Amino acid sequence: MRRDGGGRIDRSRVLRFRFDGQEYTGHPGDTLASALLANGVRQVATSVRLGRPRGVFAAGGEEPNAVVQIEEPFPEPMLTATTVELYDGLVARSLAGQGRLAAGPDPARYDAVHAHCDVLVVGAGPAGLAAARAAAATGARVILADDQPEPGGGLLGSRDEVDGVPGAEWAAATAAHLEEQPEVRVLRRTTVFGYYDDNYLVAVERRTNHLGAAAPAHVARERVWRIRARRVVLATGAHERPIAFAGNDLPGVMLAGAARTYATRYGVLPGRRAVVFAANDGAYAAALDLADAGVDVAAVVDPRPAAGELVAARLRERGVELLAGHVVTAARGDGQVSSVEVSPVSSGGVSSIDADLLLVSGGWNPVVHLFSQSGGTLRYDEAIGTLVPDASTQAVEAAGAARGVFALPGCLADGTGAGARAASASRAASASRPVEAPRAEETPEAAPLAYWLVPADDYTGHFVDLQRDVTVADVHRATGAGLRSVEHVKRYTTAGTAHDQGKTSGLLTSAVVAQALGVPVAELGTTTFRAPYQPVSFAALAGRDRGALHDPVRVTALHEWHVANGALFENVGQWKRPWYYPRPGEDMEAAVLRECAAAREGVAAMDASTLGKIDVIGPDAGEFLDRLYTNLMSSLKVGSIRYGVMCRPDGMVFDDGTVIRVADDHFLVTTTTGNAAAVLDWMEEWLQTEWPWLRVHLTSVTEQWATVALVGPGSREVLAGLAPGLAVGVDDFPFMTWREAEVAGVPARVCRISFSGELAFEINVTSWDGLRLWTEIMDTGLVTPYGTETMHVLRAEKGYPIVGQDTDGTVTPQDLGMSWVVSKKKPDFVGKRSFSRADTMRTDRKQLVGLLPEDPEVLLPEGTHLVSTGTLPEPPVPMLGHVTSSYRSAALGRTFALALVRGGQGRHGERLYAPVGDTLVPVTVTSHVLYDPEGARRDG
Repeated sequence: MRRDGGGRIDRSRVLRFRFDGQEYTGHPGDTLASALLANGVRQVATSVRLGRPRGVFAAGGEEPNAVVQIEEPFPEPMLTATTVELYDGLVARSLAGQGRLAAGPDPARYDAVHAHCDVLVVGAGPAGLAAARAAAATGARVILADDQPEPGGGLLGSRDEVDGVPGAEWAAATAAHLEEQPEVRVLRRTTVFGYYDDNYLVAVERRTNHLGAAAPAHVARERVWRIRARRVVLATGAHERPIAFAGNDLPGVMLAGAARTYATRYGVLPGRRAVVFAANDGAYAAALDLADAGVDVAAVVDPRPAAGELVAARLRERGVELLAGHVVTAARGDGQVSSVEVSPVSSGGVSSIDADLLLVSGGWNPVVHLFSQSGGTLRYDEAIGTLVPDASTQAVEAAGAARGVFALPGCLADGTGAGARAASASRAASASRPVEAPRAEETPEAAPLAYWLVPADDYTGHFVDLQRDVTVADVHRATGAGLRSVEHVKRYTTAGTAHDQGKTSGLLTSAVVAQALGVPVAELGTTTFRAPYQPVSFAALAGRDRGALHDPVRVTALHEWHVANGALFENVGQWKRPWYYPRPGEDMEAAVLRECAAAREGVAAMDASTLGKIDVIGPDAGEFLDRLYTNLMSSLKVGSIRYGVMCRPDGMVFDDGTVIRVADDHFLVTTTTGNAAAVLDWMEEWLQTEWPWLRVHLTSVTEQWATVALVGPGSREVLAGLAPGLAVGVDDFPFMTWREAEVAGVPARVCRISFSGELAFEINVTSWDGLRLWTEIMDTGLVTPYGTETMHVLRAEKGYPIVGQDTDGTVTPQDLGMSWVVSKKKPDFVGKRSFSRADTMRTDRKQLVGLLPEDPEVLLPEGTHLVSTGTLPEPPVPMLGHVTSSYRSAALGRTFALALVRGGQGRHGERLYAPVGDTLVPVTVTSHVLYDPEGARRDG
């Protein structure tokens, strides 16, 4: 039933739902479990093996009993009623075993997102909010993920205060403040379920509308987040654990903290008359809150000999009897609890207390699942009787209850310290003043007792795993058969193998095994924690498979600026690259001509971040690159850059790019955008299968660097203004060299490289700082942004080929007029022997040339064939070559094209014809270098 007042649900709206064929009502903010309890529904499921009635046991994802099937609007099996948000029209039924999948195709949509951050905080309880608050104050990029629809964790189910305000209000205000920060992302309804190598974590977000209903058709129902974090703070809280006694599976037996949550957060009284069985002071707060909410708390039963005077006094004020040195021996009732049997610990004699609610708390187990998945070790803490995190091989630490700090003041302080340390370790923290930990009232508590099992002659009714119907008797049968490992007992009894993966039963099972074997729990340990932490649908893991959406979309660190400034995009591989930036009234031609003019006459900038970048590191790095490139790389000096070409074994051009020597044993290789993965794969294949003795390591760093090409006669002045400490003169900064400097206050690697023929610099910063650099450049008011179409025009005017556009897998470097890039000094490299084959030495091979249409306004379609006669003969028509690139040039004042033509240079000055539709367009063959053939503009 609902209590008068209290709770954080919205009672102004009524939601109608059906459960097991019956109509019920609830309110926004309810879970299915809280709504059922409010309607007096005690049995919500039937046990799998024994068919026993089961009720709501917990209030979160650790729920072992209340497993339901959602029937409408779309079938979803095996969900816990405690995590299903109530919405109007929900239809559900209880389950006894497996659920039912939909008969037809799933109409829902699913998303996948990749995210990076400095600090990932898992859990938005008091410790997690404090950690995120402290990390965000340093300027670190923070992601805060929590599985609840609203932050606060345990504060939502208590009456504790933080900084003088109710804890739930403090949590809401703190989360709202975090969401206002540009570098913070708060993910609600998001469960982090897997922790993998190199701080790679995977989470699933449930997408719902504001009433908790399933997402509409155009919105993904679930979204998988693949997160790479520099540091991780696990503020995952703790699960309350049960105690094994006779009848501990009856509806009406509930974890004490869960009952407190239902009364305080949802305004639901889970029973009328209660007994509390607890071995720790944490459950006393539940007893007091339930008594204040209107539950008749008959007694608190505690196996410890005495409780603190303050707690005892508070219980007496509310008429609650404290039975210290007692235990609950059994819960009795026909289908649900109706009475509780109590006995002293040290002597016989059983008394019975009438009650319809039995609240149990054997202690708290930190949620160490993700920590363990990270490679972390656990240790048994005798003082609190549970496993806590010890050490991990990864950049992670636990905070608050997740590491055994259960008191609220300690949680807040622990989270604040963990967040500050994580931010400091992940990146240079700003000069922000350290954040003080929020404050909460300190309540003195007596030492907890690790109490697991009430002794009895018959253990067939003492359940350790409620979902699998595993009893203490089953565990004793396993140990009696000679099993000693908890892993073996788990498989023998199936304890811990259900949907909840033993969240409430795991350590309890270990303790029962330890008692049976006469060994300490610390020596026995626990079973392995594996992903997923919570069940995840296969559909969410698979993601979308809807045409083009099946291929990932990659964007650079500057993407948001490009979108905001009207860029149109083209797909280059998986990348979205700015194509051009039209101004009002401009078509593509006008925009590109304007951008070209800016690069040739003033200063322009392009986002070149998508170029492939590969670190080649090791004592044999130079020799390795010599074997792959046609020219010599090992002779490159530190601080210098060299252009290089890779060929396949048949001598045909595979890729090109620059090689930067960073140190004696460190080179940075750049590749074309579309070939980055292929080149890395190519390198790894040669290194691993042909030359495994070479001491070289390869690492893709494409997404770690943001690159801005600053181009044009005015680029030197702009760079000088942004980097006053960098000498940018011709003699100070020669072509094909690089310098380290601060540009716009950001550490950068600046390269003197040009893919336009103009004076140009490529500025490389970490991807985190890319947007800041770009914004500072644009804020000078002197720089025009340009896109890939302009880049193509500029490079084509200079005759720079693009691999994959001006090549087709049948072209050698010599065919491109690049004999100079093929070393005559090296004894060997991949493809060298193929250059001496008869076919590659033919004088009539296709070679790269320029084409000038006779009519300077005619733009030849790319791919157009070329013939030698102005009159089309009968087919087949001898084809001399084809157009590879075709543009309109502001610098040339006309159209032009590049083409691969048989005979190549021998045809310079010759007239050929290009069939375009029904006409033959006359063109003149010329050099492929049509602009600044002397290279005079390269140095400005």
